[in-house]
Amino acid sequence: MAVSPSSIATDHKKHWWVTNRKLVDKYVKDARFLIATRERNDVTSALVLLDAALALSPRSELALELKARSLLYLRRFRDVADMLQDYIPSLKMSSDDSSGSVSSDISSQQLSREQVKLLHSDNSSSGSPVHDPSFKCFSISDLKKKVMAGLCKNYDKEGQWRYLVLGQACCHLGLMEDAMVLLQTGKRLASAAFRRESICWSDDNFTLPVIITTPDISSAATPPRNVSSLSQSENISHLLSHIKLLIRRKTAAIAASDAGLYSESIRHFSKIVDGRRPASQGFLAECYMHRASAYKASGRIAESISDCNKTLALDPTSIQALETRAELLETIRCLPDCLHDLEHLKLLYNSIMRDRKLPGPPWKRHNVRYREIPGKLCALTAKIQRLKQRVASGETGNVDYYALIGLKRGCSRSELERAHLLLCLRHKPDKATGFIDRCELADELDLDSVKDRAKMSALLLYRLLQKGYSSVMSAIMDEEAAEKQRKKAAAATAALQAAIQVQQTQCCNSKLEPETGFNDRVNSGENKAATNAFQGVFCRDLAAVGSLLSQVGFNRPIPVKYEALSC
Repeated sequence: MAVSPSSIATDHKKHWWVTNRKLVDKYVKDARFLIATRERNDVTSALVLLDAALALSPRSELALELKARSLLYLRRFRDVADMLQDYIPSLKMSSDDSSGSVSSDISSQQLSREQVKLLHSDNSSSGSPVHDPSFKCFSISDLKKKVMAGLCKNYDKEGQWRYLVLGQACCHLGLMEDAMVLLQTGKRLASAAFRRESICWSDDNFTLPVIITTPDISSAATPPRNVSSLSQSENISHLLSHIKLLIRRKTAAIAASDAGLYSESIRHFSKIVDGRRPASQGFLAECYMHRASAYKASGRIAESISDCNKTLALDPTSIQALETRAELLETIRCLPDCLHDLEHLKLLYNSIMRDRKLPGPPWKRHNVRYREIPGKLCALTAKIQRLKQRVASGETGNVDYYALIGLKRGCSRSELERAHLLLCLRHKPDKATGFIDRCELADELDLDSVKDRAKMSALLLYRLLQKGYSSVMSAIMDEEAAEKQRKKAAAATAALQAAIQVQQTQCCNSKLEPETGFNDRVNSGENKAATNAFQGVFCRDLAAVGSLLSQVGFNRPIPVKYEALSC
């Protein structure tokens, strides 16, 4: 009997599919064994096996779950977000507003249409039960198990892990709102799956098998408890409560800033960035940027520049941080550093126009849209030209250090020393990397680069503060020297006027002496007698005599003899 070519092709295809399935199962089994050891090298090797399994079967749900959990264990949160980016709520709700990213948007839309249902439905039954001739009684427990398995075969297994794994990754990437939504949904699905499984744990069979051993009874009477799942649910609950606390504080801080209560906003953001429990890198960068805006609105320029430096250390492509720091440097007329930031911002805009998309992955948040970049680039180019003209005209040395330090013109030496001491304690270069200890980096390989950027920017700010302190101190010393000169001149002028007045008085007295000389000699004897007669009276009431003499206009010295009088 001849065999048709179509049957040969069908058999070959079936054999190829069976072979691939066996390979996929083998790879997944080996990967599970490696993941169970919880060693980084073994988990990395398991990722290689899972990639090979997904190359053969891209829609293998078990391989996808194991790969996502392995990436999460290795703290490769960006890879997890890239793998499941179509399930991020904010990325779904965001509108496609960049004309240059049409192709990427179309591909993401296609993927989102394919994977818009997180919980796949499977209508295939698990198979009809084998008819046992010895079966004599109807079992309600078996019926419940079969019905529940048929209704939600993939509901809790395939959809739940996506929410939980992606929620944890979003939390570590700084997408707190998305993480809260995903973790709440995953927790709700987990509790629903737990309730459905608890129905099958009740032993309500009408008949029991004839031969039952003791271990079988104990295992049938007690429902299975998965310790790892319970610990995972507890960790998810703790993480969710921490995320809600951070979101509440951030919301309160932004509301206070919008209401004009900048000190209150700074206090709320300081609680976030100085908290005991570390926060994610992206979330801390947003909080530092918001606090820099609050510092800027309240007139504290040095603190605002410091927070912009921390934001750029955590996120070098932060457009808002570069713009804010350039505006602050222009406010204090530090034009060279302002030009440096604007040139950096121009390079960033040019790279965006070249790549036709905003920097970073699609799920990263930005405060600008792609359609706004061309207009911003034109305005930035014109601003750079104006600043270069100002620098060429010689405006580089007129820096407003009083505004940088936070003092008014005419301040005292003590006020300057106090403000300078506080700024040095806060912005010392040795303490520039202290905030990294309270930050969970998305990638541990970025630690050295973040520290280098933080140290460099803090050193530049510290040098600027030292230069401002020396400049303001020299101005205060010049004012003090000028004040001393003014006091000396005023004293000399007063002494000169007193000398002139004394000379005039002496001249007047010398003119009156010839006319009154004879009368003085005539009355001298009488005065002596009067003095002897009224000597005790003068000694007793000198104040009354002085007042009487001042009323008469007598301005000559009177010889007074002090004697001890007995009562």
